[in-house]
Amino acid sequence: MKGPSVRPLLLPLLFLSCGWLALCAPPTCYSRVLGLSAEIMEVLEKVHRSPRTVGERACWKDCAGFLPKMFLDVHNSCINSKLRDFLYMAENLPFEHCRERPRIIYLQRKVRNLYTIISRACYRDLVYLTNDCEALDTGYSNPRYTEDRLQLLVETS
Repeated sequence: MKGPSVRPLLLPLLFLSCGWLALCAPPTCYSRVLGLSAEIMEVLEKVHRSPRTVGERACWKDCAGFLPKMFLDVHNSCINSKLRDFLYMAENLPFEHCRERPRIIYLQRKVRNLYTIISRACYRDLVYLTNDCEALDTGYSNPRYTEDRLQLLVETS
């Protein structure tokens, strides 16, 4: 007499273990930049909506007003200067109680990490597809033809 076969039980276990190992892979530089930029935009949105930073109380009314809204696009070549400007503004808020808020400190740390990763670790891995600095402020990318592209279009037609 033969016992129950192990093969039907082994196959699903093999597939589950391969899926688990795939989730254990370390994040790439690009995926880390994408994740951090999404996290920063989420925290910044919370800061702008929070009753602790915007509200009826006079001491909190101006905290979020000094921080600009950002729409981070890691494929925009202006991201380094935008992150650097944001860090300067966040570290030099005019009110001490604003600089000491835990969410503001957390936001500063995340922006500094993203700036460091982009400028030092991933500076060769990222591909910049646009140079629209205004899109980082407004969230709307306005495709414009530069003089070089316009000249190429004129020459080819």
